[in-house]
Amino acid sequence: MKYYSTNKKAPLASLHEAVVKGLASDRGLYMPQKIKALPKEFFDHIQDLTFQEIAYRVADAFFGEDVEASSLKQIVYDTLSFDCPVVKITDNIYTLELFHGPTLAFKDVGARFMARLLEYFIRQEGKEQVNVLVATSGDTGSAVANGFLGVEGIHVYVLYPKGKVSKIQESQFTTLGKNITAIEVDGVFDDCQALVKNAFMDEELNNHMKLTSANSINVARFLPQAFYYFNAYARMKQLGKAENMVMCVPSGNFGNITAGLFGHQMGLPIKRFIAANNANDIFYKYLQSGKYEPKASLQTIANAMDVGNPSNFARIYDLYGGRHDLITKDISGATYTDKEIREAIASCYQATGYILDPHGACGYRALKEGLKEGETGVFCETAHPAKFKETVESIIGNEVKIPARLAAFMAGKKQSIELKNDFSEFKALLLGE
Repeated sequence: MKYYSTNKKAPLASLHEAVVKGLASDRGLYMPQKIKALPKEFFDHIQDLTFQEIAYRVADAFFGEDVEASSLKQIVYDTLSFDCPVVKITDNIYTLELFHGPTLAFKDVGARFMARLLEYFIRQEGKEQVNVLVATSGDTGSAVANGFLGVEGIHVYVLYPKGKVSKIQESQFTTLGKNITAIEVDGVFDDCQALVKNAFMDEELNNHMKLTSANSINVARFLPQAFYYFNAYARMKQLGKAENMVMCVPSGNFGNITAGLFGHQMGLPIKRFIAANNANDIFYKYLQSGKYEPKASLQTIANAMDVGNPSNFARIYDLYGGRHDLITKDISGATYTDKEIREAIASCYQATGYILDPHGACGYRALKEGLKEGETGVFCETAHPAKFKETVESIIGNEVKIPARLAAFMAGKKQSIELKNDFSEFKALLLGE
């Protein structure tokens, strides 16, 4: 399958080229030329399939033309070495727990898939090292770093805003060493993302080294996230709750919900989507007004959603042909202050005993306030609450136990390079000057 740029000026690319390049030469994001609908019988019997079986069928529709079948199956099954279960919160609200992977965040799925697919392509080429650049507002860095850790032929540079990710999140990518370099930028997430994008556009850098991105701008990162929406539908169908199912997605850079919308285009029978924002309400305001007006990001307790110019808006806009009426038909929005997020965590814990992380709390509250008669809602719990231990414990007044694999990261020694928000300095670092 060929991939085109959302800016429509770059040449078409193969999957291989799109994954290795990350960003198109016209600064657009790659999109598949066609989205294959899955047959009705797949959905008729989806509840009888395992998560891995479902994911392989979806992956085959996306990547089957470009990756040999047995290799693709191995990539999918290796990626999903953990479950993403659906858990009941109330009679009409369920959560899709996406924190059972190695770094306890939803991004483990996309990062692990991309690492394995990129390794597959590098082995085919037998060429020089690929350098992965990734900007993170929290969980992306840890998921990508751990997904690529020790992968031959790949070096990862993680850029993160100094003092604006939790200590636990920071420990997950600054303690690894080996082929992982953590870069602490004096700025916000949008500055880190701008440094990465500028690196892709710099001719001298690209002549010197092979660069790609592992942010959700990369098709191999965001498309596999569709897997767990299909799995959520299958598990809800097992419970007899799949009719009138609403999916609520805490949203920052919008790769996660975009993957769900791609699944919807493939025939996944989700009634509608809710994009739940923190105080960074750019998309919410777009839904109300039809005007997309990026602005500087605000720091919140749901820090992985602190994005003022979400990259994947371009994909959503392109997917719907730029039509605001079609976008608002499938997607509604919600936005919450830190105070409202805290209230959601407290009320859910008091009423049900379930401990939300700050991001999932946005999803839970949006469903509590936005579900209509006869609908069942499923929200993504995108990270384990222990990753925000101090914040969550101060709200619920109880201890949040730290899983053993998270404690192991915290015991490691921090290794990072401090950098001003200056592209020339970043370029010099990459060039080894």
